[in-house]
Amino acid sequence: MGAKQYNQSEPKFLEKVIPYDDRLAPLFIRNTLYSLIPEGTKHIYVVGIGSNLISGDSLGPFVGTLLRNTFPDHLTVLGNLEYPMDATTIVPEMSRHSFPKNSFVISIDSVLGSIDFVNSIVLRRGPLQPGLGLGQNLPPIGDCSVMGVVLTNDAVLGSGLLYTNLHLIYTMATNIAKGISLAVRQFFRYPSDHPLLHVNGC
Repeated sequence: MGAKQYNQSEPKFLEKVIPYDDRLAPLFIRNTLYSLIPEGTKHIYVVGIGSNLISGDSLGPFVGTLLRNTFPDHLTVLGNLEYPMDATTIVPEMSRHSFPKNSFVISIDSVLGSIDFVNSIVLRRGPLQPGLGLGQNLPPIGDCSVMGVVLTNDAVLGSGLLYTNLHLIYTMATNIAKGISLAVRQFFRYPSDHPLLHVNGC
């Protein structure tokens, strides 16, 4: 689903742009997410969009795998490396899920962007529309979007996503997962020693 293009010409929706390997990236992600989660939220959903067969499109499922079972009472993960939320499964999977009142949905996907934003993690208020760059008419998902900009808009999509650097994806996914986990831990007041990531996540 990494064909989605990040359009930086919509600054009013932009929340934060973070270099993928910034050592403080998880804290920046936590702070931004925490500011977006409405008071009274009872449950948080993470929708990890992408494929487990294409390295450049595996960011969402990778984050889902790292986060699953970390906060079972307050965090539900849809889409992981074992059961990805890809172009063939996203519509039937999402049709089976209705997000209850007082929930907050975070969508995660790898995207294409301008050269200035490649290798960045972008957080935006509002939904993410997967598959837009491929002309796929898929429903928008999420109250908040977390996007990993992995390639430029002019990249040759087929080969570019297939050969995306896995170190980039791994580092992005780990920082995003830690940031989300820190936000959940803080929002729901878990103890500071509560594990941030799924023990056997990888």
